[in-house]
Amino acid sequence: MEFIGKAISLLQNPITHKFQITFEADSTVNYEEINALEKLTVTAKKYRKKRSRDANAYAWVLMSKIAKVVKSSENEIYEQELLKYGCYHEDEDGYIVITVKKQVDMSKVEGHWKLCKWNDKFSSYLMIKGSSQYDTAEMSTFIEGVVYDANELGIDTITPQELERMKSAWQTNGKAF
Repeated sequence: MEFIGKAISLLQNPITHKFQITFEADSTVNYEEINALEKLTVTAKKYRKKRSRDANAYAWVLMSKIAKVVKSSENEIYEQELLKYGCYHEDEDGYIVITVKKQVDMSKVEGHWKLCKWNDKFSSYLMIKGSSQYDTAEMSTFIEGVVYDANELGIDTITPQELERMKSAWQTNGKAF
Protein backbone atom coordinates (compact mmCIF):
# COMPACT_ATOMS: atom_id res chain seq x y z
CA MET A 1 0.00 0.00 0.00
CA GLU A 2 1.25 3.45 -0.86
CA PHE A 3 -0.27 6.75 0.17
CA ILE A 4 0.49 10.45 0.25
CA GLY A 5 0.70 11.89 3.72
CA LYS A 6 2.69 13.70 6.33
CA ALA A 7 4.58 12.63 9.45
CA ILE A 8 2.91 14.36 12.39
CA SER A 9 4.68 12.87 15.42
CA LEU A 10 7.80 10.96 16.40
CA LEU A 11 8.11 9.41 19.84
CA GLN A 12 10.81 7.20 21.31
CA ASN A 13 9.75 4.48 23.72
CA PRO A 14 11.85 5.08 26.87
CA ILE A 15 12.03 1.36 27.64
CA THR A 16 12.67 -0.23 24.23
CA HIS A 17 14.23 2.87 22.65
CA LYS A 18 12.24 2.07 19.49
CA PHE A 19 10.58 4.90 17.61
CA GLN A 20 6.87 5.33 16.99
CA ILE A 21 6.02 7.44 13.96
CA THR A 22 2.52 8.71 13.27
CA PHE A 23 1.46 9.60 9.73
CA GLU A 24 -1.54 11.54 8.54
CA ALA A 25 -2.78 10.15 5.20
CA ASP A 26 -4.32 12.25 2.41
CA SER A 27 -6.28 9.28 1.12
CA THR A 28 -8.22 6.38 2.57
CA VAL A 29 -5.92 3.84 4.15
CA ASN A 30 -7.19 0.38 5.06
CA TYR A 31 -6.02 -0.15 8.65
CA GLU A 32 -7.14 -3.79 8.74
CA GLU A 33 -5.06 -4.52 5.64
CA ILE A 34 -1.96 -2.94 7.18
CA ASN A 35 -2.53 -4.44 10.63
CA ALA A 36 -2.93 -7.96 9.19
CA LEU A 37 0.65 -7.87 7.94
CA GLU A 38 3.17 -9.21 10.42
CA LYS A 39 6.02 -6.97 9.28
CA LEU A 40 6.17 -4.02 6.92
CA THR A 41 8.84 -2.35 4.88
CA VAL A 42 8.21 1.35 5.38
CA THR A 43 9.69 4.02 3.14
CA ALA A 44 9.11 7.72 3.68
CA LYS A 45 10.41 10.15 1.09
CA LYS A 46 9.65 13.66 -0.10
CA TYR A 47 6.50 13.78 -2.20
CA ARG A 48 7.04 14.74 -5.82
CA LYS A 49 4.45 14.96 -8.54
CA LYS A 50 4.87 12.32 -11.19
CA ARG A 51 4.93 13.25 -14.82
CA SER A 52 1.99 12.34 -17.03
CA ARG A 53 1.96 9.93 -19.91
CA ASP A 54 0.99 12.90 -22.08
CA ALA A 55 4.35 14.54 -21.40
CA ASN A 56 6.29 11.41 -22.20
CA ALA A 57 4.18 10.78 -25.32
CA TYR A 58 4.87 14.29 -26.62
CA ALA A 59 8.62 13.85 -26.06
CA TRP A 60 8.57 10.54 -27.98
CA VAL A 61 6.62 12.05 -30.88
CA LEU A 62 9.29 14.72 -31.25
CA MET A 63 12.16 12.25 -30.87
CA SER A 64 10.57 10.06 -33.56
CA LYS A 65 10.45 13.05 -35.92
CA ILE A 66 14.06 13.94 -35.10
CA ALA A 67 15.11 10.34 -35.79
CA LYS A 68 13.52 10.45 -39.27
CA VAL A 69 15.21 13.72 -40.15
CA VAL A 70 18.69 12.64 -39.03
CA LYS A 71 18.19 9.04 -40.23
CA SER A 72 18.67 7.45 -36.84
CA SER A 73 16.62 5.27 -34.51
CA GLU A 74 14.26 6.63 -31.87
CA ASN A 75 16.29 4.91 -29.16
CA GLU A 76 19.53 6.51 -30.35
CA ILE A 77 17.86 9.94 -30.30
CA TYR A 78 16.45 9.22 -26.84
CA GLU A 79 19.96 8.40 -25.56
CA GLN A 80 21.35 11.59 -27.15
CA GLU A 81 18.58 13.70 -25.61
CA LEU A 82 19.18 12.13 -22.19
CA LEU A 83 22.88 12.98 -22.47
CA LYS A 84 22.05 16.61 -23.30
CA TYR A 85 19.01 17.30 -21.12
CA GLY A 86 18.70 14.38 -18.72
CA CYS A 87 19.14 14.30 -14.96
CA TYR A 88 21.81 12.36 -13.16
CA HIS A 89 20.57 9.54 -10.96
CA GLU A 90 21.06 10.39 -7.32
CA ASP A 91 20.30 8.34 -4.24
CA GLU A 92 20.81 9.05 -0.54
CA ASP A 93 24.58 8.58 -0.97
CA GLY A 94 24.91 10.97 -3.92
CA TYR A 95 25.31 10.53 -7.66
CA ILE A 96 25.73 7.03 -9.02
CA VAL A 97 29.12 6.71 -10.71
CA ILE A 98 30.91 3.62 -11.96
CA THR A 99 34.51 3.23 -13.05
CA VAL A 100 35.38 0.52 -15.53
CA LYS A 101 38.33 -0.53 -17.64
CA LYS A 102 38.56 1.69 -20.71
CA GLN A 103 37.74 -1.18 -23.12
CA VAL A 104 34.36 -2.00 -21.46
CA ASP A 105 31.42 -1.57 -23.87
CA MET A 106 28.95 0.50 -21.83
CA SER A 107 26.10 -0.34 -24.21
CA LYS A 108 26.12 -3.77 -22.52
CA VAL A 109 25.64 -2.22 -19.07
CA GLU A 110 21.99 -1.65 -18.17
CA GLY A 111 21.01 1.99 -17.71
CA HIS A 112 21.92 5.31 -19.27
CA TRP A 113 25.51 6.48 -18.79
CA LYS A 114 27.48 9.66 -19.45
CA LEU A 115 31.26 9.56 -19.71
CA CYS A 116 32.62 12.02 -17.15
CA LYS A 117 36.29 11.15 -16.58
CA TRP A 118 38.91 8.94 -18.16
CA ASN A 119 42.58 8.13 -18.33
CA ASP A 120 44.67 5.58 -20.24
CA LYS A 121 43.23 2.61 -18.33
CA PHE A 122 39.85 3.54 -16.83
CA SER A 123 36.68 5.48 -17.62
CA SER A 124 34.11 6.81 -15.14
CA TYR A 125 30.44 7.20 -16.01
CA LEU A 126 27.57 9.04 -14.31
CA MET A 127 24.20 7.27 -14.38
CA ILE A 128 21.39 9.26 -16.01
CA LYS A 129 17.78 8.65 -15.01
CA GLY A 130 15.41 7.48 -17.72
CA SER A 131 12.62 9.96 -18.46
CA SER A 132 10.03 7.64 -16.89
CA GLN A 133 11.62 8.49 -13.52
CA TYR A 134 11.39 12.28 -13.95
CA ASP A 135 9.28 14.53 -11.78
CA THR A 136 7.45 17.57 -13.14
CA ALA A 137 10.42 19.93 -13.20
CA GLU A 138 12.82 17.38 -14.68
CA MET A 139 10.39 16.35 -17.42
CA SER A 140 9.69 20.00 -18.22
CA THR A 141 13.42 20.65 -18.75
CA PHE A 142 13.77 17.49 -20.84
CA ILE A 143 10.82 18.37 -23.11
CA GLU A 144 12.06 21.94 -23.55
CA GLY A 145 15.39 20.53 -24.74
CA VAL A 146 13.75 18.09 -27.15
CA VAL A 147 11.54 20.90 -28.51
CA TYR A 148 14.63 23.07 -29.00
CA ASP A 149 16.42 20.31 -30.94
CA ALA A 150 13.34 19.65 -33.07
CA ASN A 151 13.04 23.37 -33.89
CA GLU A 152 16.74 23.50 -34.85
CA LEU A 153 16.03 20.79 -37.43
CA GLY A 154 12.99 22.62 -38.82
CA ILE A 155 10.49 20.19 -37.27
CA ASP A 156 7.11 21.69 -36.41
CA THR A 157 6.45 21.79 -32.69
CA ILE A 158 3.91 23.49 -30.53
CA THR A 159 4.59 27.16 -29.85
CA PRO A 160 6.36 28.24 -26.66
CA GLN A 161 3.03 29.60 -25.40
CA GLU A 162 1.29 26.27 -26.11
CA LEU A 163 4.12 24.44 -24.35
CA GLU A 164 3.74 26.69 -21.29
CA ARG A 165 -0.05 26.13 -21.31
CA MET A 166 0.51 22.38 -21.60
CA LYS A 167 3.00 22.38 -18.70
CA SER A 168 0.60 24.44 -16.56
CA ALA A 169 -2.20 22.00 -17.31
CA TRP A 170 0.02 19.06 -16.40
CA GLN A 171 0.74 20.68 -13.04
CA THR A 172 -2.77 21.83 -12.14
CA ASN A 173 -5.38 19.47 -13.53
CA GLY A 174 -4.33 16.23 -11.93
CA LYS A 175 -2.10 15.26 -14.84
CA ALA A 176 1.15 16.11 -13.15
CA PHE A 177 4.11 14.52 -14.79
